[in-house]
Amino acid sequence: MIAENLRRVKEQIAEACVRAGRTPESVRLIAVSKTKPASDVLTAFEAGHRVFGENYVQELLVKFADERLQNLPIEWHFVGHLQTNKVRYLAERIAMIHGVDKFSLAEEISKRAKKYNRSVPILLEVNISSEATKHGLKPDALFAEAEKIFSLPRLEVKGLMTIASPDRDKVRDEFKEMRALFERLKTIAPNPNQISELSMGMSGDFDIAIEEGATLLRIGTAIFGERKN
Repeated sequence: MIAENLRRVKEQIAEACVRAGRTPESVRLIAVSKTKPASDVLTAFEAGHRVFGENYVQELLVKFADERLQNLPIEWHFVGHLQTNKVRYLAERIAMIHGVDKFSLAEEISKRAKKYNRSVPILLEVNISSEATKHGLKPDALFAEAEKIFSLPRLEVKGLMTIASPDRDKVRDEFKEMRALFERLKTIAPNPNQISELSMGMSGDFDIAIEEGATLLRIGTAIFGERKN
């Protein structure tokens, strides 16, 4: 079932890219395995997928430690809300942290990255829907915070991330605004070419995200099935 779902989702992504006048290679799929066992990740890996996302640090650590996954060339992304005191568990091997929403969190990532003598790619999270239940910087606070974060060593600010409204009628306008913020971020970045990733679009709205310029899609349910919680 997972392999078939994965194949279907990739076909849908490719079709949406063609409709939007984009190449399928311009969009990458992150298979979000939140609340799913390591065996499901292994099934998706055996079906040819390599990029996975997790929302919870503890779950990711369990998968890091699973002997079935340990030596596989998996690119792990952390796509949930990250607490500062949990950064130490991720800094050594995470491929990208999507939800950086304050300077103090970026500062901790920078400090831990130095310890492991590496640079950590991050995305700045924007609360584009202005929902109180969601994390992220307000759009009008984004650029002042970004300028401070740009100054930190061992960080690669790669772009922006958001979670849109559950109401599809609002999603397109929110994704359009994210694209505008993304383009503006390039104008203040020390290295504009480094600002290359726009992480938006999930199982229910990835088609719109592709049309509005997403480069990273975070899709879980459409691949792994409904979650229990």
